[in-house]
Amino acid sequence: MKTFFHHFSWSLIVSLIALAIALLYGGWAAVALCVILGLMEISLSFDNAVVNARVLEKMSEFWQKIFLTIGILIAVVGMRLVMPLVLVSATTGLSFGEVITLALEKGDPATVGTYGHYLHDAHPQIAAFGGMFLLMLFLDFIFEDRDITWLSWLEKPLAKVGKLDSLSYVVALAALLAGAAIAEDPSLVLIAGVLGLITYILVNGLGSLFEGGDAAEDDAGTQDAAEESSGVSDSKRGGASSLAVLTGRAAFFSFLYLEVLDASFSFDGVIGAFAITADPIIILLGLGLIGAMFVRSLTIFLVRQGTLNDYIYLDHGAHWAIGALAGILLLSIGFEIPEIVTGLIGVFLICAAFFSSVLANRRESTATLAKVPELVDSP
Repeated sequence: MKTFFHHFSWSLIVSLIALAIALLYGGWAAVALCVILGLMEISLSFDNAVVNARVLEKMSEFWQKIFLTIGILIAVVGMRLVMPLVLVSATTGLSFGEVITLALEKGDPATVGTYGHYLHDAHPQIAAFGGMFLLMLFLDFIFEDRDITWLSWLEKPLAKVGKLDSLSYVVALAALLAGAAIAEDPSLVLIAGVLGLITYILVNGLGSLFEGGDAAEDDAGTQDAAEESSGVSDSKRGGASSLAVLTGRAAFFSFLYLEVLDASFSFDGVIGAFAITADPIIILLGLGLIGAMFVRSLTIFLVRQGTLNDYIYLDHGAHWAIGALAGILLLSIGFEIPEIVTGLIGVFLICAAFFSSVLANRRESTATLAKVPELVDSP
């Protein structure tokens, strides 16, 4: 319990402040809506937190703090408030001021000409961009040959097929063409999807490019420090000799990667929130201040506790959930899919991976204990 409060104290404080603002703004009904939106954001973004943690654990403590400070500001204000306004302005031709006025009018999304209606109309482009980014993330994970597999009957054959050069791009582009085929305006969907693909290639590629160079510099610096203070233990040097962390340009592009990933998740949540309320203030308080803060704290918790190493299949479950979300986003270009379906699929896959990890740990412990008598009896 102490560990929980240590990692989630700021999230709890911010959530209480957000609920107090909601109470003053719209009474207990607003408080209830904020709680619902916060829970929805957490359930939809749990897989996001797992993937974030895997990237974040390779970054230096400085960049982890940047993720928690500047990153949360971008997530709350940028992705969940400003970006939807920009999208509506770009797709309708209205000025930014006019869009803000529309948003504050809290019109019914089912009514033509309201902010929620315009945002819903922009859903195909948003779904194509986010769907392609998330699909590439999933495909690059699942097509890679790994020592540890969760759904081995499926993951091992996919890893073998994945040895074909550029297969992930072929599959992603085929999925985009299928999504465009069910869209009312295929050209807009194709443009948005290609932009999502380009964004993934640039951010992921630049991060990998600089990771090698910066990691080499870190290793050299660590070696120099070791030679200058050979009497100092590795533990007192913070374990730097055994684990190189990302700094500089590599960490910066990894940070950008995390923010684009968060955007891909948050857009769909913002649109889904309009099914609950058309009030952008309530959406900001619920999705942003409550939901996004808890997702950030959950990410740090997973990193600090080493949860991804303790539960070896969580990584796989999160990526399968992301693959499911990518497919749902592309399908939603032409079909209405309830948010609860997206949330339940993600939660189910994460929970299944967690319990599979627990069972695997128990089997390993049992096997280790079975070997103890043999070791004791051996000469």
